[in-house]
Amino acid sequence: MTRKEVFEKLNDIFRDVFDDDTIEVNEDTTAADIDEWDSLMHITLIGTVEDEFDIKFAMKDIVGMKNVGAMADRILELI
Repeated sequence: MTRKEVFEKLNDIFRDVFDDDTIEVNEDTTAADIDEWDSLMHITLIGTVEDEFDIKFAMKDIVGMKNVGAMADRILELI
């Protein structure tokens, strides 16, 4: 899977989780960029990403991800 394909899938996931078809995530997207992205939505988002990519993040991975680019990096390492 390419980085572009990961981002295409992440965009679909973010749109679904936040119920907003206008969301377009990129390397630098953070929780501050999406109004509804709070701690509870973060748990839902992480679980959905894990399910969709058939991976499991370690707690240190989750804490260390400062933006969607870092999430994509870790996904590519785990798949």
